[in-house]
Amino acid sequence: MTTLQQAIEQAQSAGHKAFIPYIMAGDGGLETIQPTILNLQQLGVTAIEVGIPFTDPVADGPTIEQAGERALAAGVTLRKVLQTLASFREDIKVPLVVMTYFNPVLAYGLDNFAQACVAAGVKGLIVPDVPLEESEILREALNPYAIDIVQLVSLTSPPERITRIAAASQGFVYAVTVNGITGARANFADNLEHHFARLRQASPIPVLAGFGISTPEQVKKMGALGDGVIVGSAIVTALHKGDMTTVEALIAASKDIRTKSTQ
Repeated sequence: MTTLQQAIEQAQSAGHKAFIPYIMAGDGGLETIQPTILNLQQLGVTAIEVGIPFTDPVADGPTIEQAGERALAAGVTLRKVLQTLASFREDIKVPLVVMTYFNPVLAYGLDNFAQACVAAGVKGLIVPDVPLEESEILREALNPYAIDIVQLVSLTSPPERITRIAAASQGFVYAVTVNGITGARANFADNLEHHFARLRQASPIPVLAGFGISTPEQVKKMGALGDGVIVGSAIVTALHKGDMTTVEALIAASKDIRTKSTQ
């Protein structure tokens, strides 16, 4: 069992589900990365998804795209983020999952990138523009360093593809809860319960819900469907505004649904 999967299953063993916040690394400057990560882990998150700013973020909605633009304007790069993480690695107690696109990884060099991830304490990688059929290049480069390649599965994936994605994913299966890009949503599809039931039956590892989850009520609803939730745009907005009350409320909502799910 990998470090990332173990963290999620330890949360389940403790009677609750996983909560993974997404942050845009360097939104506000590189100096914000350390206090943000240490604060989030102090609040009891299961893992942290560390987004890398990119000029063409095809999976991201306007909130995360704008955060990436702010980080890029501050001179943030993949290399600088990994170097910053490495500088306080001993203080990081939760698994880090890097979310980036393939071009920066390719430019870095796969082996150099893998070694930099090890130095930074990274335990998982999400690359949304690399489909399942082309993801072996990432597994070959990262798996020898015990770094998971997390796969995304969409609402429109047919059953046979869901089975293949579930078998290939490592750490957890990232279940996209909307059709389209990231960002807050008022409503979700009506078939989510059936979709998650099928996913969990097909997957030997945890299934986490992500995309569009932005309120405490949605955290509770989505947390009841899978093994945990990933919250992105709402966290990014709150951190940008210095609004820790909202961050704490989202985490508290997750703890609430975790508690209720065990009764």
